[in-house]
Amino acid sequence: MKEAKDIKVMIVDDDTFILNMYKIKFTKEGFAPTLATNGQEALDIARSGFVPDVLFIDLIMPVMGGIEFLQNIRKEKLFENVPILVLTNQSQVTDIDAAKNLGVKSYIVKATTIPSEIVDEVKKLFDIK
Repeated sequence: MKEAKDIKVMIVDDDTFILNMYKIKFTKEGFAPTLATNGQEALDIARSGFVPDVLFIDLIMPVMGGIEFLQNIRKEKLFENVPILVLTNQSQVTDIDAAKNLGVKSYIVKATTIPSEIVDEVKKLFDIK
């Protein structure tokens, strides 16, 4: 069984308040999250060879949004076996469909989810008690 410290969590969001909140929550639970503030920064991290065990990505960000990021990693065959969860406030069907068509595992609306539920989702995914 894996432990939290063995799971590489990556969070991509342009909202530094959200990033810091999730960083604190995941760190408190024993994870060491990697953070990026937009899709381009996340793509640069992916191209450097870093592969997370799970990725959370927002859709609406400056420089490069989540959908464009997902299109790029699919095209470049990066993060191929990484569960990707969209964590956004976009709840339009077109956004959900676009993300699901790019192979995301889950689509979570921030406004209806608290950080501890996100951490629990990761624990469940990797069978961490």
